[in-house]
Amino acid sequence: MADFQTARPRLFPTLIPLLLLVASLFATTLQPETTAAFDHYVHAAEQRMALDQSAGNFFYPDAFPPSDRRAARDRLLHAEVLTQRLEALDDGHSIPIPGGLVHHWIGAVFIPGATLQQTLAFLQDYDHQSRFYAPDVQRSRLLSRDGNHFRVSLRLKRTKIVTVYLDTEYDVTYSQLDATRASARSYSTRIAEVENAGRPNERDRPVGQDNGFLRRLNSYWHFIQCDGGTYVQLEAISLTRDIPTGLDWIVRPFITSIPQESLAFTLTRTREALTPK
Repeated sequence: MADFQTARPRLFPTLIPLLLLVASLFATTLQPETTAAFDHYVHAAEQRMALDQSAGNFFYPDAFPPSDRRAARDRLLHAEVLTQRLEALDDGHSIPIPGGLVHHWIGAVFIPGATLQQTLAFLQDYDHQSRFYAPDVQRSRLLSRDGNHFRVSLRLKRTKIVTVYLDTEYDVTYSQLDATRASARSYSTRIAEVENAGRPNERDRPVGQDNGFLRRLNSYWHFIQCDGGTYVQLEAISLTRDIPTGLDWIVRPFITSIPQESLAFTLTRTREALTPK
């Protein structure tokens, strides 16, 4: 069967604090070549998305063989959260990211009883997202709206023994494809690490001059109303700093789990908020 995984929380109590300690000791500056490589990766990923959609594969499992497609939908209908790691390729080859790591995941849930319009209205209520996505989202605010285009501010919190706060902003655009399908694209426009969060001397560190816990985040949502509810698919591409030489073999296998956990958390909380009580 296609490699769609059931999302399960995974904790690495020894090595994740090591990662955070290492990052703190080796703060870095985001380099232009890292940003350019990430943009190249995103371009390749979005080309694949466009090809999938033109082939009629709006929902990722639609590209699976028939038996795998049925199995994936059955698991979703039984309240599983499915995730899968992806990699965008350039002419069949991996895309190097000097000075950084790209984390590329896709996931899906089914929300029984929810309509497409209810799902969109919930996600577009940015002033109240911190109520549903806490503790990952500490603050949420709509900065502006022009039709289906939104500018959004979120304060994010990540705790793995050490707690990190990030002030982030996004451009989000929704597209209604027909009566039962819609999509959204979200691009981070600002990510700043917060020093001394919640204290009188709180401040944002200069963008790109920090510990590199998160430097870019693109999110691609697909929504399909059918089977008595709405399927929600989220594909996320994020950029973090690379791992210092000598510790790569220890840390890399574990840092890749963090974006998956965040993806699964977002999908789970969306389903919980919209499932009729």
